[in-house]
Amino acid sequence: MRDRVPSQQQIFKINTMTDLPTLPSFQNQALLHQALTHRSYANEHPNSSEDNERLEFLGDAVLNFLSGEFLYKRYPEKPEGELTALRSALVDETQLAKFADRLGIGQHMRLGKGASREGGQQNPHLLSCAFEAVIGAYFLDTNSDIDAVRRYVIPLFEQAVDQLIDALAAVNFKSCFQEWALANFKQNPKYRIVSQSGPDHAKEFTAEVWIGNQKYGQGQGRKKQEAEKDAAKVALQALGLL
Repeated sequence: MRDRVPSQQQIFKINTMTDLPTLPSFQNQALLHQALTHRSYANEHPNSSEDNERLEFLGDAVLNFLSGEFLYKRYPEKPEGELTALRSALVDETQLAKFADRLGIGQHMRLGKGASREGGQQNPHLLSCAFEAVIGAYFLDTNSDIDAVRRYVIPLFEQAVDQLIDALAAVNFKSCFQEWALANFKQNPKYRIVSQSGPDHAKEFTAEVWIGNQKYGQGQGRKKQEAEKDAAKVALQALGLL
């Protein structure tokens, strides 16, 4: 006999905080149940729900389409290359795991004993796969109504996209300065962490960027990489390239 399918209220506690996202409402609870079932659990419980891998495949396709459409409409001035990089960041494992974490999916995933012991509920890969599966399940639950799925995922995209743009821009600061350094001096810039301050939970790092014997910029950040990116940004601004 297959496992009894719990109601959505049993799986997810009702979230009364309006600033946090909640799961969409499912008509077919079995689909949601399947979306939360990892292969390791299905292998240990042959009479349980099918695992979520097929739903994950479908959800991945749906999310790629909707994220591309969202970015195309929201940023008409951005070229194809920037949109592609931003879409990749919006639906990559790290970001989808964050969506899953906000929805509380991890604590309700059905995992095998081994995966559970290894911390599967916090594993970014498993979380991102489960989120994709939930989206695939919701697409089927709405009779393939892409508008319903769109209405659900767009607010999630809206919450994440500005921060992702900032992060990608920061990465580009170092890349742009490296390109300038290679074009003008045929050598890569060197980054140095010259100081750090503050308690362990709130460190502040200062980085400098040099080409040969000349310093081009100095920046700060909570992480070493952030400080380096800030130094590259300062260097580009000093050169009039930003």
